[in-house]
Amino acid sequence: MTYSTLITADALGRQRDDSWVLLDCRFELTDIEAGHRDYLTGHLEGAHYAHLDRDLSGPIEPGVTGRHPLPDSMRFRTLVASWGITPDTQVVAYDQGHGAFAARAWWLLRYHGHAKVAVLNGGLAAAREAGLPLSKAVPVRATGTYPNADPLVRATVADDILGSLAEGTAPALVDARANERYRGLVEPLDPVAGHIPTARNRHFQANLDDSGRFRPADDLRADFLAFGLPEKQVHYCGSGVTAAHNLLAMEAAGLSGASLYPGSWSEWITDPSRPVESEG
Repeated sequence: MTYSTLITADALGRQRDDSWVLLDCRFELTDIEAGHRDYLTGHLEGAHYAHLDRDLSGPIEPGVTGRHPLPDSMRFRTLVASWGITPDTQVVAYDQGHGAFAARAWWLLRYHGHAKVAVLNGGLAAAREAGLPLSKAVPVRATGTYPNADPLVRATVADDILGSLAEGTAPALVDARANERYRGLVEPLDPVAGHIPTARNRHFQANLDDSGRFRPADDLRADFLAFGLPEKQVHYCGSGVTAAHNLLAMEAAGLSGASLYPGSWSEWITDPSRPVESEG
């Protein structure tokens, strides 16, 4: 069986074999080495560590990019191969629980044409509950380059959004940040508060139930269809990370075709000529 959206800890424990690759994506925005430290103290057996800043993002260009620009494609495909991933490999990404950082890895792999990638529903917390074995051993890396492949997901750039706003044909923009950041009442990470004009708010945490697992597909489907047809939606957040969580939730609900604006808010505000709306 192939997993391309979510996988439960029980299914992972039953069906995983030696060909599967696990990616530990734990991360803290306020302490960028915390995730790696936690990985070294114990991770799912055989998992490689994927660092948000170093592995799942490219270099920041001040005044040009957001906080987590997409990595160079060749560099990323070489990294993917070093994790032992081939086009036939089942990949499972996980983080501490909410799935936001794992969703970034999920989206990036799909952006590079890899279909067999899923996020562990409930993350490491769910794995521990299921009794999956942990290890401190760091797996040996391979060599090679993952083959170039067509993207399985869509990406949108700032100029496309700006042009559509000027023409009055803007897509259904969906902001995945917390409501107070969307409204511009607080901004703990970026120098400008607010949101892109016409955007509506859908905090990524709304995809989860009280246990930290994704809500039922029918509920997610109804929520996201309220924004219009999937192919008309463009999702963004602060830096292109948590918006991928919304896209994962949509795919899990059977809604394909929505686009990610990878640069997101932190890139949008690098150009002061781009319009901003704020209640602050």
